[in-house]
Amino acid sequence: MKRPRKGAQSPPAARHPRKRPKMEAIMAERGIVLATLAGIPKRDRADVEQAVLMGAWMAVKGGRYRPDPRVEPRAAMRAWLHGIAWRQAAKYFASAWVRHTVLHAQPLGLLREPMGPSLEAQLQAREVLAALAELPSWQAEALLIVDAPETLAEYARQHGLNPHTAASRLRIAREALALRLKRWRR
Repeated sequence: MKRPRKGAQSPPAARHPRKRPKMEAIMAERGIVLATLAGIPKRDRADVEQAVLMGAWMAVKGGRYRPDPRVEPRAAMRAWLHGIAWRQAAKYFASAWVRHTVLHAQPLGLLREPMGPSLEAQLQAREVLAALAELPSWQAEALLIVDAPETLAEYARQHGLNPHTAASRLRIAREALALRLKRWRR
């Protein structure tokens, strides 16, 4: 006879009688399952829903569905299915294939090259964007035209400016941005 290990407790006795709802009753409450699984990507949601429904059915067959008789039957069923769906969603997010899937032609090549901009580069970009937002609109526009496909002379012509005036505005805007960044970094 196998003895329980020291300190182990026996499982708690069932408090309520077993119920055996039909699969149709479980399927009728599919909405609560889908609402609980809303955070799972659509491509995997049907698989996790199937795991929930199969788990619920196996629990009913195994006699593990024991709702409180004082609770309205539909509410008890919904709460029970919500619990099963919640645990299946947790299993889904904890699984290794969900957390570590990398779709890349040469996945080992990712180990040699950096993954995105560094934290320092991101912080510097935020500083520049914040400083750019504080500039007057004509200075911000002059700085942003540098990255446009048109030349500075074409921009000046489209806006009725002298090309030298546009160049002067760009120089002033660059100096203003540099001054703001210098003040922030002190």
